[in-house]
Amino acid sequence: MRVEVDEEAAKRFALIVSSMARAVKPNPFLEPEFYPPKDASKREVTAYFLVMTAMDHRASRPGKPYEGVIEGRTYRGAELLYRLGSMKFGEDRGFFEAERLAKVRMNDIEEWLTWNGRLRKPPDVEVRTELLRDIGEKLLRLYDGDPFRLVLEARGKLKEGARGFIVDLKAFKAFRDPVEKKAFLLAKFLERRGVLQILDQHNKEVPVDNHLVRIALRVGLVRVDDESLEKIAGGVELSEEEDVMIRYAVRTAYKEVAVRGSIDPFLLDDVIWNFGRNCCSRERPTCRGSCSPECAAMAGCNGGCSLSPICAAFREPKFMVPEHRFYSYWY
Repeated sequence: MRVEVDEEAAKRFALIVSSMARAVKPNPFLEPEFYPPKDASKREVTAYFLVMTAMDHRASRPGKPYEGVIEGRTYRGAELLYRLGSMKFGEDRGFFEAERLAKVRMNDIEEWLTWNGRLRKPPDVEVRTELLRDIGEKLLRLYDGDPFRLVLEARGKLKEGARGFIVDLKAFKAFRDPVEKKAFLLAKFLERRGVLQILDQHNKEVPVDNHLVRIALRVGLVRVDDESLEKIAGGVELSEEEDVMIRYAVRTAYKEVAVRGSIDPFLLDDVIWNFGRNCCSRERPTCRGSCSPECAAMAGCNGGCSLSPICAAFREPKFMVPEHRFYSYWY
C-alpha cells in the first residue's frame, strides 16, 4: 500500500474549513442526555470518560446497526453508547469506580448495553468487558484506584519525553492504539469539561475515527494507490498495518490543516466529525442529494456542498468511498 498526504489539498482545505470552524461552538459536553452533570466531581468526570472512550469503537457493523429507541428517541452507534453511559451514571455512579471495573463480568456489560434486552447487542462485548476490567485493575495497581491521578501526574502535558497524559494512558490496553485515537478523544473530553489543562497545545492531534478517514479520502487530503482505493471501495477488510498507515496519514493531514488554518485540532475534530455525520455521510453525501438543515447550520452547504470546489470525489466518482474497513482491533 502507498499512502501520502497531499499538502496542496491541505492548503485548499484549510481555507474553507477555517471559515466553517468559525460557525461552530466547541461542545462543552455537558448535555445530561449523554454526559455527567455539571456538578459531577473531577474524579467522577474522569472515571466516566475513561470508561466510555475505552469502549468507543465501531458499535455498528455492516447489516448490524447498533441502534434503538429510548424514551421516544432513536439513537445510533456512539450516540446510543453515550446515552446508555449517561443513564448508567445517573443510576449507579459506583459502576465507574476502579473496584467495580476490575470485577466486571461480560453479562454486566451485555445487560447494560442492550438495556435489559431491549436493544440489539453491540459487537465485541467480550472485548469491551476485557478493556474495562483492565482499566480497573491498572487503576488500582498504579493509581490507588483514583483515575484523576492520571490528570494530576501529567502536570498539564500531553507528551513530555517518556511521560505525559497521552503517554501514560498506554498502560491501559484500551489506549494502546499507535494512532492514539481514544487517548486524544479522552483528552478532548476532559479539556472541555475543565478537568485537564493542556499546556503543550502543539501536541494536540485529532482523534481519528471513521468520519475523519472518510472525509480525508474523499476530499483527497490523503491519497492511496488505485489498488488500495478499490479495496476500500469494495469493503475489503484491510490489515492492521494498512489501517495504521491510513489513519496516521489522516492524522498528519489534519494537523497540517489545523496549522495552516490556525484551528485548534480538537475544534477541527468537531467540524469534520459533524461534517461527516451531517453532510458527507457514508450513504447520502450532500453533493449527491440535498442540503440538510443540520449541514446548512454548520456552513457545510449552501445549495451544494461547501467542499465541492476542492473535493476529489466531486470530480471523480472513484474517490467516493466509504471509510476503510478494519474490525480486528478495538481502535
